[in-house]
Amino acid sequence: MSLCFYDTAVFNDRIGLKMRRLVINLDRSRDRLAHITAEFTRIGIAFERIEAIDARNRPELDHIEQNVRYTNRLRLTGGEIACLLSHRACWKIIASGDARYVAIFEDDAVFCADAGALLDNADWIPPDTDIIKLETFFQKTMVGRKRIPAGPGFSISRLLADHMGTGGYIISKQAASDLVEATREITGTVDDLIFNPDFPMARRKTIYQLIPALCAQDNLLGHKTVRFPSLLEDTRDVQWTVAVPSEKHAKTTAARLVAEIGRVIRRFVDFYRQRQKIVIPFDPPEPKD
Repeated sequence: MSLCFYDTAVFNDRIGLKMRRLVINLDRSRDRLAHITAEFTRIGIAFERIEAIDARNRPELDHIEQNVRYTNRLRLTGGEIACLLSHRACWKIIASGDARYVAIFEDDAVFCADAGALLDNADWIPPDTDIIKLETFFQKTMVGRKRIPAGPGFSISRLLADHMGTGGYIISKQAASDLVEATREITGTVDDLIFNPDFPMARRKTIYQLIPALCAQDNLLGHKTVRFPSLLEDTRDVQWTVAVPSEKHAKTTAARLVAEIGRVIRRFVDFYRQRQKIVIPFDPPEPKD
């Protein structure tokens, strides 16, 4: 079997009409590179490694000017900014390239068994697509009821609510170019900019969710995988402490009744608007012996 990652120039000569696959990886994260190389080997396709921006080497990121568009949130950390800039480096490559669609992955992604066939080419992608979210965070999100076939065993539906995480997604050349322009100033984390409808870019784009998910981040899969720790988790937890109340108060009977009525009304509204709230499923690979 051929190597699972190439230098960009070599890969571009060979890729032809096939979909490009970019993987973001820190120079110091060799264990993660070994993991993602094994994942791509398992599904039988190649990828290009993109050097991630390392916040450890960029202390100035903690002091960079920001225009963060959140309520009750502190400044983005240097790690969050480095993550955004790493994805932005990918967007710049895509915006200046010839491929209409490119897949971007973080280096802790775990693929389902059938991922290779879907990532081999872009023929199945609807022409109106700006972004397709490939992963699941195992949290409920809102998708359209209409399903569009996307290869054997997969379909896509419009993503209608926030679904965080940028472990795996496909982006169009035009959307990548628009995101490069939109990130000339720091306004939010990368997953909010792409997948949170509270942000202008996410509202304006046609974003689909792949069902079932093609991948999930390793640390969400429990005993089934290596379990790489999140490189941003601790700092994100600190950032959100001001936004999440520390005490929970028991609801009164009246409050519970109002909440239940609201839930029933929302279900009718969702049905009328042809949308549904679901957890995006994922079929993990068989655990290694």
